[in-house]
Amino acid sequence: MLKLIFPLLAMVGGMALAVQSQINGGLGKKVGVIEGSFISFAVGTLALLFILLFFGKGEISAISTVPKWQLVGGLLGAFFVVVQVIAVPKIGVSTALMSVIVGQILLGAIIDHFGLFGGTSHPVDSKKLIAIILMLFALFLYTKK
Repeated sequence: MLKLIFPLLAMVGGMALAVQSQINGGLGKKVGVIEGSFISFAVGTLALLFILLFFGKGEISAISTVPKWQLVGGLLGAFFVVVQVIAVPKIGVSTALMSVIVGQILLGAIIDHFGLFGGTSHPVDSKKLIAIILMLFALFLYTKK
């Protein structure tokens, strides 16, 4: 049962991304792409600050000891939100998210294969390669008019 909790939690996180994408796309159409992205991040930052103040158990001052490249995550998150704000109104939530998922798995397989960014190596075998090719084909079919 415990093995199912994390995949289910990740699935719920993916569902939240679907809702977030539609909400941010609408927000961007009303206030502008960059403005909508900023508002989304500002609200998220305030929520995380509140959670940090009341439930944080870590050592935020340790930020000075982490490799500086690890701070890029926030920039990548901002880039993702901007891309979603631009893409979702044009191609829809499902096409945007399918593209996101294929991109995540494609680059994730490369990161895993080589153990990049300090990760453990999980080599891509023939089954994984076939699955990736099938996903790319599925994305092609999904977006074909």
